[in-house]
Amino acid sequence: MRLSTKSRYGLRALFDIAYNAGSQPAQIQDISRRQDISPRYLEQIFQGLKKHGILKSKRGPQGGYCLAKSPEEITVRAVIEATEGDTLIVDCASRKKGECNFDGSCVTQTVWEESNNRLNEFFESITLKTLCDRGETLGIKREQDHRFMYFI
Repeated sequence: MRLSTKSRYGLRALFDIAYNAGSQPAQIQDISRRQDISPRYLEQIFQGLKKHGILKSKRGPQGGYCLAKSPEEITVRAVIEATEGDTLIVDCASRKKGECNFDGSCVTQTVWEESNNRLNEFFESITLKTLCDRGETLGIKREQDHRFMYFI
């Protein structure tokens, strides 16, 4: 299985929102700058994440993107499925009739199904909260949103 930039960048962007913005809306320009991802491409990725209920957006000067669920509820698997469609290693692992000419008589089909199940279990076990904890362990500096800083 080879993941596209949609899922890789989507996961990095969601981590960025969870890590730097928390419950506040994050602006796409800030995420783009911190993660070195094109703002236009992020907008495309975010549309799919919004459609799958992972992100929500708020318009206006205090607007931006925020998580639709808590970081503990958003798994790597959910992000991959929202951006890639599914996590199948090979099509015949889906067990849909007609997907494979050797369905039920192929010794390798069980290998693909088992590896797919293990990979899904692993992706399901990692949440955005897990990634935020790893970010803290790695010493990644949090950036406060400058829109909400007031000086007197």
